[in-house]
Amino acid sequence: MKTSSAFSLQFRRANFTIGMARRKTFVKYKKIALLVLFLGALATGAYHVYFWWLEYKTKFAKYPEFGISLPTDYPIHGIDVSHHQSIINWDAVKDMKVKNVQMGFTFIKATEGLISVDRQFKRNWKRAKEAGLARGAYHFFLAHKNGKWQANNFISTVTLEKGDLPPVLDVEETYGVRPPELRKRVKEWLMTVERRYGVKPIIYTGADFYKSYLGKDFDEYPLWVAHYISQNRPRIEREWLFWQHNETGRVNGIFTRVDFNVFNGDSSRFRQLLVQ
Repeated sequence: MKTSSAFSLQFRRANFTIGMARRKTFVKYKKIALLVLFLGALATGAYHVYFWWLEYKTKFAKYPEFGISLPTDYPIHGIDVSHHQSIINWDAVKDMKVKNVQMGFTFIKATEGLISVDRQFKRNWKRAKEAGLARGAYHFFLAHKNGKWQANNFISTVTLEKGDLPPVLDVEETYGVRPPELRKRVKEWLMTVERRYGVKPIIYTGADFYKSYLGKDFDEYPLWVAHYISQNRPRIEREWLFWQHNETGRVNGIFTRVDFNVFNGDSSRFRQLLVQ
């Protein structure tokens, strides 16, 4: 009986010791979990305060002029942006008016390559529409990657709504890919995106790049051409829809310089272009 009682006492002591150890471990991990939650909440708060401060600061990005010579005889002007412009005050962009010129549209970088999404896309996409600008999304094309897979990256990121501009493929480098293979992959992207949205995409590229690497195979697609050394129209033989004429403009609400564009047509033609 004494042996049994001693064993029972030892057993109870062992259970008590194990219980205390478990409790200490639980308290320890509970404290760690609470600390992690606190630090997470602190980081989230700091993140929102930082971006609030950046957005507030953009109110002071004001310019007396656009800082560049604008092409004449084009009633509709716009800009294109990406994360390189950081936080943008879209209301200030829309409200800026110099000699009857206001920004009427914007193209916004959405995706690049197979998986990359521009870190400012979601915010820019939402805020530009709220400010009353016609918006379009573009994909930066990597010629050494599969065209269809790149299209899927864009499709999974961009939801088009009524009043949006058609999707845009930005293709401006070969990355060492031979022209036939480049054209094949570009067509894969264009066809995949057109099937998904039911609207013909726009090609963005330089005037010389289009002539050297794309050419007549893509004349059926609307063209947004980049060409900076002409005053009133880009030097390209085929018809074009948009012209990026300068990359050093200034607009209220943006601290960095920004690309300027014009639309080749009047307001009626512009409305016909928008997603219905």
